[in-house]
Amino acid sequence: MSEISEVPHGDLLVMLRHAPHGGLWLREALDLALVGAAFGQSVSLLLMGDGVWALLREQGPGPLGQKGSQSTFEMLEMYDIERLYIDADSLEARGLTSDDLLLPVIEVSTPELSTVLAGHRQIFNF
Repeated sequence: MSEISEVPHGDLLVMLRHAPHGGLWLREALDLALVGAAFGQSVSLLLMGDGVWALLREQGPGPLGQKGSQSTFEMLEMYDIERLYIDADSLEARGLTSDDLLLPVIEVSTPELSTVLAGHRQIFNF
């Protein structure tokens, strides 16, 4: 985990707090992020709580037939969405490390969360 050396800046911060399956939270959050980026907004993602499960490697479809999200996460770079923050405490509480995740992330400690939030003009919570 590295300290955030400067205040991050961006137009939109999309927070993912729900598990990837069992609802539409993840799909709607990713759709918002991609649409924002397509319209020239600077977009970051922050995964917290059960939302950290969304970046787990080998993510498959959900029990209700929801489409897996791996392909959408892999497209983020094409849309210039490069800042993926993850709450380090949420990751640790679930027995995960950044090595278990599909993409590289910026681990953020609890005290650093306020810096990430303050660095964005709009915050969307899913």
